[in-house]
Amino acid sequence: MSIQTSSLFSITTGSAEPIYRQLVDQVRRLVAGGQLGAGDEMPSVREVAQALAVNPMTVSKAYGLLEMEGVLARRRGLGMVVAERPHGGPALAERSELLRPTLERAAMEARQLELDPDTVLALFNQILKDQS
Repeated sequence: MSIQTSSLFSITTGSAEPIYRQLVDQVRRLVAGGQLGAGDEMPSVREVAQALAVNPMTVSKAYGLLEMEGVLARRRGLGMVVAERPHGGPALAERSELLRPTLERAAMEARQLELDPDTVLALFNQILKDQS
């Protein structure tokens, strides 16, 4: 199955996090969450670069890192696909670790806004319900 670039990635150009890292993290989350499965074809470097208006080397760097990690695999003449996982899907602990940096940033912002934990957790629970 081939994936649409526009629905796969979104980048924040003003972010302190480099674009290639944003792409790597998004692919990791999509694979860990099951939205991308083993054998799914990734859009080409050129397609992603054009869709996001970024340098192709940025996308190539992200894909290369994901290949080294074993998240993506290169198929000769066909481009990149989501790699087979040796033990099935990612464990809950692995998926939780992918969420940790986002929650740490949210916790820091909550402290800066002087919000108490109960208010923050209630808001987070409401957001989770709204997204279901």
